[in-house]
Amino acid sequence: MIPDQEQISAEIAAAHRTASAGGAAPHHPARDFAPYRSSVLRHPRQPLVAVGGDPEATELTGPVFGVTDVTELDANLTRRHPGEPLGERITVAGRVLDSAGRPVRGQLVEIWQANASGRYAHQRDQHPAPPDPNFTGVGRCLTDERGGYAFTTIRPGAYPWRNHVNAWRPAHIHFSLFGTAFTQRLVTQMYFPGDPLFPYDPILQSVTDPAARARLVAAYDHGLSSPEWSLGYRWDIVLDGPAATLPDPEENA
Repeated sequence: MIPDQEQISAEIAAAHRTASAGGAAPHHPARDFAPYRSSVLRHPRQPLVAVGGDPEATELTGPVFGVTDVTELDANLTRRHPGEPLGERITVAGRVLDSAGRPVRGQLVEIWQANASGRYAHQRDQHPAPPDPNFTGVGRCLTDERGGYAFTTIRPGAYPWRNHVNAWRPAHIHFSLFGTAFTQRLVTQMYFPGDPLFPYDPILQSVTDPAARARLVAAYDHGLSSPEWSLGYRWDIVLDGPAATLPDPEENA
């Protein structure tokens, strides 16, 4: 039987109580967060497999990129087609920093998202919302000397998914960041302030630490808004923070 929203909300509340009872809630969500049904079915269950031989050899077969591969047009998702896309034009900008507050330069930042009606430009997305022929919903850029990035895009719409009965995803933009090697990748999501769907979304609520959850929400920045053009949202990203998952070599010494 497919659960309904009342059951999912009860499971979310129970997971949050368990996290609070254990002290400080973890910054990273559990891989088997029960209310997020598809994650429970497909998250890794086996131990990690170490790459044998020369670890740098894995980089020789992976994709590469450089400043000549990324153009200014790639960061403007509203200029990829002959016509104007439908929806509210926005600017999303911020800085990518390390845990010491230093800028992370030359970082490849990629985004993908639904259009203004909440539909992806993907053949598997067949829910009854209109596709936009002038909006593909993908972009990329490289961070500058200050670690800054900026995208011009359209505010995405909410959309249904089949996690449970009457399940809707809040408006969000997917982010992917690459480090100095192709195996160093962070995939996350950025949300918009004041969305009424926040309490009902198992993906966002899988982050049981309220402070960490709040860091996934962008802030409206009137200084980023352009007159008669776009509204501005700021979202900074800190890499290798206090909840880094890589072990400390000193612990194994």
